[in-house]
Amino acid sequence: MNRAAITTAAAAITAILLAGCSTDSSTPKAAPSGQAGQPAAAPSKTSADAAGAFTAIAAAVPSAKLGTTVTAENDPNHLLGRPNGYTSKITFTDSRIPAEQTEGREPDDLELGGSIEIFPTAAAAKARADYIQAAGKAMPALGEYDYVHGTAVIRVSNLLTPAQAADYEKAAAQLP
Repeated sequence: MNRAAITTAAAAITAILLAGCSTDSSTPKAAPSGQAGQPAAAPSKTSADAAGAFTAIAAAVPSAKLGTTVTAENDPNHLLGRPNGYTSKITFTDSRIPAEQTEGREPDDLELGGSIEIFPTAAAAKARADYIQAAGKAMPALGEYDYVHGTAVIRVSNLLTPAQAADYEKAAAQLP
């Protein structure tokens, strides 16, 4: 097989695998911290959980409304409390996204507003955001706005304009 055929086949396989996952992406392939030769990353002082971070962000972005608090049982990514996963997650909606763009979406789809994921360390949060951004570059339909602040990853729908999404970036910068 030539290089173009291999690349096309790999992209097709990736699309099939991702189609079986939630629109929220899947597990990052980051190595756990604290392995031999690597110091364990210290926890950050970001809000203790995703609900607390959302409360702070929603105060600055009034169009954001709390969606679901994700549990290990309803987590579409199967990352909550698992190795290299988040410790807390919520979804939210944003009323600035036109209703005609949200028809047919599941109630907790990222495209309706976004989500907040809290990780044990800032390094784990950055690894998750890097993973999501790489997936979005490989498959633009998965693109989204991602903001990392301490241990929080704030994921925002690409159906918002850049200026609207920037409201979340500003709010995230104010998290403890």
